[in-house]
Amino acid sequence: MTITPRLAWRNLWRHKRRTWLTVSAIAFVTVLMVFLITLQLGSYDLMVDSSLRIFTAQMQVQREGYLDKPQIRKIIPDAVALAERLRADPALRGVGIATRAQAFALASSGTRSYGVQVVGAEPEHEPGVSTVPRLMKFGRYLAAHNAQEVVLGAPLAKNLNIRVGDELTLLGSAMDGSVAATIVPVVGIFESGMRELDRVLVEIPLGTFQELFGMGQGAHAIALLAPDLAQLPLMHREVARLLPAAPELVVLDWDRLIPGLKQIIEADWTIDWFIYVALILVVTLSILNTFIMSVLERTREFGIMLALGATPLRIGTLVFAETALLALIGLGIGIGIGFGIAAYLSVHGFTYPGLKEFMGQYGLPALIYPKLSAKAILIGPAVILSFILVAALYPAFRIRKLQPVEAIHVA
Repeated sequence: MTITPRLAWRNLWRHKRRTWLTVSAIAFVTVLMVFLITLQLGSYDLMVDSSLRIFTAQMQVQREGYLDKPQIRKIIPDAVALAERLRADPALRGVGIATRAQAFALASSGTRSYGVQVVGAEPEHEPGVSTVPRLMKFGRYLAAHNAQEVVLGAPLAKNLNIRVGDELTLLGSAMDGSVAATIVPVVGIFESGMRELDRVLVEIPLGTFQELFGMGQGAHAIALLAPDLAQLPLMHREVARLLPAAPELVVLDWDRLIPGLKQIIEADWTIDWFIYVALILVVTLSILNTFIMSVLERTREFGIMLALGATPLRIGTLVFAETALLALIGLGIGIGIGFGIAAYLSVHGFTYPGLKEFMGQYGLPALIYPKLSAKAILIGPAVILSFILVAALYPAFRIRKLQPVEAIHVA
């Protein structure tokens, strides 16, 4: 151990109370940063997972170009067989996989008509990728692959003035350009929690959809939902490996399917960092005041050191080393406590009043689990350390202006 770190360590404990107060301030803001950042990243996972579980799913297989221009003829041939092949793969065990087809149509009931999105769903597999089948407000969900029945969102049912047991007329365009028309009974009305979706969504069994719109065994998407978002990279690679060479199919992750959700997260992350930086800045200025007072109190000491031959650079390095050691002690304590809190909550979860009731009505989890990773734990302390070290340059540079004779005679 060289002389500078040894002197810096000794000097720290000349005023133990001041040192511990400064360490406590650094540790407190570090605990706060570690906890808030891991919790924030965990809340993003909850938001993404909850939004995707309602209907979109985490990943979809589609015909290339369908996402940008959803035309009914851009189908996945033998989509049901491809979905079964994916389900049979051991690497995708536990992943919800469901085939879907969709088209736009005019829904009519009595004297009212509205444009709707008609989705053909597999009744036996749709519950694995969507919460809609579990959120029936009235009636039941679709019963069989070829059943002549329909379910729709509560706001749409209200607009159409339709109830369970009534008949709904659907009028659209089939894949070959002919008219697709049918009259089916309403067996269920759901409320997913996304009013924009509930206003337009009508679901019918996939077999009925394929017959109505003349699609044969084709469909437009295969939706996949993993138990955990962390499985998405592996799931993406495995699904891409299993896709046939022709026609051209693509695997789309949630950030491609719902780009607005990613933009919301990025905007929130940026705004929150303004708050974090302001908090760190306030604490840093308080610590800087302590550093400056420490240097002023030791002016005579520094004058004597200069008179004995020490260079201003050597003394400045000593002051900087004291600051660095002080910061590292506070950061070490803060990271340890913050990690402990985050690790505990990552197992038991964190919630706040009202969240459980709000999420429970939509069949979604109500606990936030802090996301533990090296980045989440260290990014906050790294920013704090950077601010403190930059602040420490000011008292270190002040020493360059000291004149030995004047400094020695300071009262």
